[in-house]
Amino acid sequence: MKNPLRSPVVLTVIAIAIAGVGWFAYRQLHAPSPEQQYRIQAAEQGGISQTVSANGTINPVSLVSVGTQVSGTVRKLYVDFNSKVQKGQILLELDDALLAAQQKQSAANAQNAEAALELASANEARMRSLYAQEFVSRQELDSAIQAKKSAQAQLKLALATVERDRANLAYSVIRSPVSGVVVDRSVDVGQTVAASLQTPTLFKIAQDLSRMQIDANFAEADIGNIRIGQAVRFTVDAFPDRNFRGTVKLIRLNPTTVANVVTYDVVIGVENPEQTLLPGMTAYVSIVVAERKDVLLVPNAALRFKPASGSAQSPAGNSDQKPAAKPKRDAFSGRVYVLEAGGPVPRNVTLGITDNRNTEVTGGELRAGDRIIAGETQAENNAPAGGTSPMRIRMF
Repeated sequence: MKNPLRSPVVLTVIAIAIAGVGWFAYRQLHAPSPEQQYRIQAAEQGGISQTVSANGTINPVSLVSVGTQVSGTVRKLYVDFNSKVQKGQILLELDDALLAAQQKQSAANAQNAEAALELASANEARMRSLYAQEFVSRQELDSAIQAKKSAQAQLKLALATVERDRANLAYSVIRSPVSGVVVDRSVDVGQTVAASLQTPTLFKIAQDLSRMQIDANFAEADIGNIRIGQAVRFTVDAFPDRNFRGTVKLIRLNPTTVANVVTYDVVIGVENPEQTLLPGMTAYVSIVVAERKDVLLVPNAALRFKPASGSAQSPAGNSDQKPAAKPKRDAFSGRVYVLEAGGPVPRNVTLGITDNRNTEVTGGELRAGDRIIAGETQAENNAPAGGTSPMRIRMF
């Protein structure tokens, strides 16, 4: 009679069972220790600073746009980009042929009005003499007086026109309203500028490049922590290895909304004695809004860490006890896991400020020196979830 234990199916099942037991024993013997499985970091005392960041543009404190009140063709240019100018210095001249002719015409009209006034005055004096001798009526005298007054008004109108045309002629010479440096020139010789509806901008003059300002847009979530007088640190692409400093001067109350995102313009004063910072540079601004010294710190990675299901222990270290109820979570509370003999143990903490790398612990169950789990090692991260073996046994 054939022995059933020597059946191929039975032998296969026995071989698979022996292989499974062997693999389980191998895993148990070669399982990594908790120190090898997790990245451990001790809770330490130290200082921390919370900052808010934004990008901004460096601008001169005073930037004057120079325009023209009259139209014409640019005849001469006296300055160019980066030219240093003084107040009252000539910047350019417009072709004044039409303006000069108009001024001469108004002067001739003024002379004509003056001659008309002389004639009206003589007529008025003659009428008064004739009226005294009763050779003319009172109506004729009143007409002569009215004609003289009209001639006087016409003369005043003509003289005002002369003054206007003289001013327009003077406006054909563009002068600098302030002392500073030309940072922009928008016209060339031969170009026609028209000042019909609005004044065209010909030059932009920075009054003082040794004092600059940064216009940075901060999100509404950060604006509540910013105060006038706070210290500011920033960098620019032109000098990546150099840190610059400034001071918050103004928080403008006019919000800007783009794609439902509200930002506020924060003006930051910057001293620029070497004039290394140029108008238009992009500044990467950081403002310290809170600072703590000698406080308990935990890495932010530890606040994000969650152990695999079933690996965490109860705070008392007894896995038979039910875990404590989870506290109500908000922006000021969190949970970290401390490595003890039985494995990860949860600790509830109360949080303070953060620098996006570490977070202040203001209260809770954590103490300095506790071994906090900041994450799993690379080997564990590459292993399949739950620590199971990549080996698969198919039963058939």
